[in-house]
Amino acid sequence: MERVVLVTGASGGVGLALCRRLLEEDGRIHLCIACRNVQKSEATRDLILAAHPAAQVSTVEVDLGNLAAVLRVARELRCRKLLHMLTTAEGVMTQTDRLNGDGLQEVFATNLFGHFILVRQLESLLCGNEKPSRLIWTSSSNARESAFSLSDYQHAKGQESYSSSKYATDLTSVVLNRKFNEQGLYSSVVCPGLVMSNMTYGILPVFLWKLLMPIMWLIRFFAKTYTLTPYNGAEAHVWLFKQKPEYLDALVKYHSCTSGLGKNYVEPRRMDVDEETAEEFYQKLLELEKQTLERYSDLLD
Repeated sequence: MERVVLVTGASGGVGLALCRRLLEEDGRIHLCIACRNVQKSEATRDLILAAHPAAQVSTVEVDLGNLAAVLRVARELRCRKLLHMLTTAEGVMTQTDRLNGDGLQEVFATNLFGHFILVRQLESLLCGNEKPSRLIWTSSSNARESAFSLSDYQHAKGQESYSSSKYATDLTSVVLNRKFNEQGLYSSVVCPGLVMSNMTYGILPVFLWKLLMPIMWLIRFFAKTYTLTPYNGAEAHVWLFKQKPEYLDALVKYHSCTSGLGKNYVEPRRMDVDEETAEEFYQKLLELEKQTLERYSDLLD
């Protein structure tokens, strides 16, 4: 069976590097790249094909912070034999927040809930295949239990929306394994480390990054999670893609690391998650899914 891989956030940073590295590992896969607009999708496809002219690369347009867009692309993807879904770090990297057009907190919706809805809509493709299917979520070292609250899981009242959404990602991955491993769907979580991408550069003025970069390269001799480049940051994604998912630990987060001399490797670290909290959060996601999808019944099959 042809291996079809969906990569979200594929237009730059870790997502684009991941696409290139996956094709280096296996040029026979059918790579489906998801970007927020048609121009980005086509430009990304052209970049990938320039390096891998024989590759099978298709595109889908989806803004994962927009539920209507997620449902439309899910309907399109159900026509394909999707086996693997890799969500990358493209999203909203901010601790401040606002409501989006669906009445949801934007960071929560973009970084987690849109992906969750897409996974739920694609269950029929991801489950029950001859070979295991997998989800690989991009989390963060900023995923902290202290930033997350079940009573405010969208983080409407706090000041750590990004950290909360990434901790919510960890919880979601844990409970998805409990629900779907027996159906052949496995979920893993990675941390790409500190990667310099368009998202990162947007946090500070460019001239400050130019001043800081020599220092950051020096720090990498002592801080292995300073992966710095998107290529290095995708190490854990690629490593996981090559593993047999049924042998992986569902309670471990896999970190991309780079030594001071530039050697890439993966370091597993146990996640600070409570499985009962994960189950309670999953039920809240299901409740929110039911409420929000009632608005878009015309987009459901």
